[in-house]
Amino acid sequence: MLFADSLIIQQLKGEKMVTVNTAKPMSMSEIKKKAESLGIRPGKTKKAELIHAIQQAEGCTPCFGRSNGQCQYVDCCFMRDCLKIHI
Repeated sequence: MLFADSLIIQQLKGEKMVTVNTAKPMSMSEIKKKAESLGIRPGKTKKAELIHAIQQAEGCTPCFGRSNGQCQYVDCCFMRDCLKIHI
C-alpha cells in the first residue's frame, strides 16, 4: 500500500529489518483517486470510512485510526495520518 511519493527507509534493528514509510500524508483528493482506482465510489464518504474501504479492497485490515499510536504496518501509505488520530 505505498504511495508513489513515499520514501522508504530501512533500518536494521537487532536481526530484523524494519521499513519505515516517511511519505507525507495523502490529501483527500489523492485518497479519492486511490479509491476510484479500486472501483470504490467515494462520494461524500468521510476520510476514515473511505480509507477503511480502500484497506479492505486491498485485502488489508481496516485499521486506520485504530492504532493507539503504534502500528506494525510500517509500509502503509496512510500511516502518517493514522498515527495522529484515534477513532
